[in-house]
Amino acid sequence: MAEALPRAAGGDPSVHQTVWRRLGRHRLALTGGAIVLVVATLALVLPVAVRTDPTALDVQATLTPPSGRHWFGTDDFGRDLFARVVHGIRLSLLVGSSVLAVTAVLGALPGLIAGYVPRADGIIMRVMDALMAFPAILLALSVMAIAGASTVNVVGALGVAYSPRVARLARASVLSVRSREFVDAARALGNSPIRLLARHITPNAAAPVIVQGTFTFGYAILGEAALSFVGLGAVPPTPSLGNILADARVFLRDAPWMILCPAATLALLILGLNLLGDGIRDALDPRTQI
Repeated sequence: MAEALPRAAGGDPSVHQTVWRRLGRHRLALTGGAIVLVVATLALVLPVAVRTDPTALDVQATLTPPSGRHWFGTDDFGRDLFARVVHGIRLSLLVGSSVLAVTAVLGALPGLIAGYVPRADGIIMRVMDALMAFPAILLALSVMAIAGASTVNVVGALGVAYSPRVARLARASVLSVRSREFVDAARALGNSPIRLLARHITPNAAAPVIVQGTFTFGYAILGEAALSFVGLGAVPPTPSLGNILADARVFLRDAPWMILCPAATLALLILGLNLLGDGIRDALDPRTQI
């Protein structure tokens, strides 16, 4: 019987080693991973090292262009934009990772159950289809309008909005794996349904869900920025990339750095996540030549 992630005889590399080796040769994946790593490191380390208050007001330094003292300039209240962008990235990463965890519970887990238990398939998928009838951002806006503006509500709203797509992908992946020969062999050897699902089906069905997770992370960051932009995300004065961009609209001509710096940072982070996701997809697909 073939194990989920076997090690071939004769000292050949395992599947894990093969995937990591392919990923290490993928230039776009390495570039994306480096971008995400650098941005995340700056967001986590700089606030501790520099200790610049992103909410501190300086009326004598309002709308100051980028300089050695203020790398991204200041806003209309004299607040340091670099400090605000760094703290905004921290919030984005927190929201992205939290939404990823929520979609794993509300999306991937029900999708695995729906793909393996036919009786639960109809009920779970009809609920997911009902949620998918609404565009994700509109569903998140509706939830936020009811629940109110807060970071916790943003995580819940985006988690609910993105879970149906993860659930359908997980279900389709399980359906494609459960009928394979090694699953039949494991069943014939007397493995329980729970063991079949946990040890043999889930590891082999996880690759598409892992790839989707990287894109869900990026969608969550964009979704949080969009909700904060319209005033339904992080509550001021808490800095968020979305409310920083919203504040910069009025000063687009007089202080273009207010919108260019946070927008470029957001675009760079999303680009890194997309490149990393594409690389992981290629590394997990044995049909792709790397």
